[in-house]
Amino acid sequence: MSYNKQDVKILQNIVEKRRTVKPHSYNGALIDDVIVQKILESANWAPNHGRTEPWRFRVYSGDGRNTLLELMKSIYTEITPPEKFNPAKIDKMEVNCRLSSHIIVIMMKRQEIERVPEIEEIEAVACAVQNLALTAAAYNVAGYWSSGSITYKEETRKAMGLSEKDLVLGFYYLGLTDEQWPAGKRCSSIDEKTEWIKE
Repeated sequence: MSYNKQDVKILQNIVEKRRTVKPHSYNGALIDDVIVQKILESANWAPNHGRTEPWRFRVYSGDGRNTLLELMKSIYTEITPPEKFNPAKIDKMEVNCRLSSHIIVIMMKRQEIERVPEIEEIEAVACAVQNLALTAAAYNVAGYWSSGSITYKEETRKAMGLSEKDLVLGFYYLGLTDEQWPAGKRCSSIDEKTEWIKE
């Protein structure tokens, strides 16, 4: 078997470099749209069953971040009983939107004929997000996949113009940070999570 050792090393480095970096650590600097487009193009190469390509993305940048912020605040206020309303959640939304360069709404568009099981469509979107996250890391762009209080709500799905069979799966915040990326760690080795059957 032949392979390019340099390709393997580069890929391994990017996989191990990828981190969750939350927006409160971003410096507010803007990322060139060309780079964000490249990040999205990598997402489009995710594996999927039956070539359904179920991932959909809506990108908010510039003043669009304020548009998204107002939408998020409105939905949170609408769906939250007064006794459970937490102003700190609104504050967090404001910080996330203000310090992020781009915010990507992650969505799953269900196949019309539903031949592919829904779980496989969700898994395909997750693969697309992993491609997105790895490419962002390669560009030294910080990223955070959030699935906060409004993500799975009907109001959010409708606001994104999705049908009843479609899903919103989260918000991916992109930004730049002056802080050192956190060190990577895993609770246990892959050997503790793997069983080999050879006969």
